[in-house]
Amino acid sequence: MKIISYNVNGIRAAITKGFLDWLQQANPDIICLQEIKATEDQIPTEIITAAGYPYQYYFSAQKKGYSGVAILSKTEPKNVVFGTGIPEMDFEGRNLRADFDDFSVMSLYLPSGTNIDRLEHKFKYMDDFQQYINTLKVDIPNLIIGGDYNICHEAIDIHDPIRNATVSGFLPEERRWLDGFMKSGFIDSFRHFNKEPHHYSWWSYRANARNNNKGWRIDYNLVSEPMRNRLKRAVILPEAKHSDHCPILVEID
Repeated sequence: MKIISYNVNGIRAAITKGFLDWLQQANPDIICLQEIKATEDQIPTEIITAAGYPYQYYFSAQKKGYSGVAILSKTEPKNVVFGTGIPEMDFEGRNLRADFDDFSVMSLYLPSGTNIDRLEHKFKYMDDFQQYINTLKVDIPNLIIGGDYNICHEAIDIHDPIRNATVSGFLPEERRWLDGFMKSGFIDSFRHFNKEPHHYSWWSYRANARNNNKGWRIDYNLVSEPMRNRLKRAVILPEAKHSDHCPILVEID
């Protein structure tokens, strides 16, 4: 079972850049998308179905052209949950969950902290999300949360930890939260297999950052502890260039 998470930075723009051809080649069973920046009626669902993903679920932000998450699947889930039920979390379309027979997959787009107001919103969201997941895991212990967390966990996950120490996405408080979230019962699937530096999932469009590999690893497939023995492989796929992010893949039994 191959599961991919990918912040596409606009699904319609990604499609014009060859996203669907790439998707057919990568051939995941399930793909979680973030920052789709569209409503379902604006998305060419028929060609996505033709690409092999007849089961498509979209949770868009109230604000047009902003945020939004999706899950595309080859097989039909038993149940789909749009949002968390917490209004201040859900108005920007940041959580979508699909339940299958023996595991669940969530597409997550955690807010960025671009200014003081957004940083406060991000911290509130993180606290609410932790509580939500703590409760959810009681009924759904086998959970994969794939998405853009907008946080680098450790210094190894960012190209310049010194200069970025006071930048949102690498703030000590953000990193402590992500560390605590993982320790609450989740495995960073990529680091489970790969401890090496210089592996990133997002690059600024500025200063030729991607070609110079000056990036940040802010996208994760976090897998709940009860699924540890089912982990087979986890990789980052930087050759896919439909976005300022790249896809990340986890494979489970």
